[in-house]
Amino acid sequence: MIPDDTVSPLPSQRALGDLVTDVLRDMVTGGRFQPGQHLKETELAEALKVSRGPIRQALARLEEEGHVELRRHRGAFVSTLTKADVEEVHTLRGAIERLAAGRACTRMQGAGFAEMDAVLEQMKSVDTKIDPEDAVRLDLQFHDIIYAYCDHSRVQRVWESIRGQVTVFLRARNASFPDFLEVGYSEHKELRDALALGDPQAAQDGIDKHILGAYERLKRLNLPDR
Repeated sequence: MIPDDTVSPLPSQRALGDLVTDVLRDMVTGGRFQPGQHLKETELAEALKVSRGPIRQALARLEEEGHVELRRHRGAFVSTLTKADVEEVHTLRGAIERLAAGRACTRMQGAGFAEMDAVLEQMKSVDTKIDPEDAVRLDLQFHDIIYAYCDHSRVQRVWESIRGQVTVFLRARNASFPDFLEVGYSEHKELRDALALGDPQAAQDGIDKHILGAYERLKRLNLPDR
């Protein structure tokens, strides 16, 4: 059963299906549900105090995003991280982020780099053990800036479609390799400096080097092939 204090009341300003999707996505990517856990529509509807319709709609969208698996006659289950997932998301992210960085580096100017520097200051100020959730938050805040300034709406939409899965991967990476204090600031600062050159090729090379490190760590996890 889902504990009563697992979820908060839903605001009413947005479409109910979107709200339910956002809440369930945050619970999955935030580790509130475990990989392979059965998500029962009736329990979710009762916990969120909605009908099963918005729950069913949300689960279908989360399946499209790769967060859950819908199994015929069995229901929805939280997706389990596999080596194939890691490889596919990494290569897709690499392709779109190279494009985003190559465009953003000539468009960011002062405002964009000021936003990056603010995130870097937060990373730099961490001088004790950091919670994996905070490390993921700072990491994604930095990369969101690149996409925000790439001036390419379709690339931004693709990023939004895989961002949740990247969140799951980064959390697994940070939990298994808690080295954010050593590499979080320095690696992102190096990428920031590459972007500041205003050279698309340098920016793309910086992205290649940056995300390869996280991928190499994830490949060392004991994950099923598929």
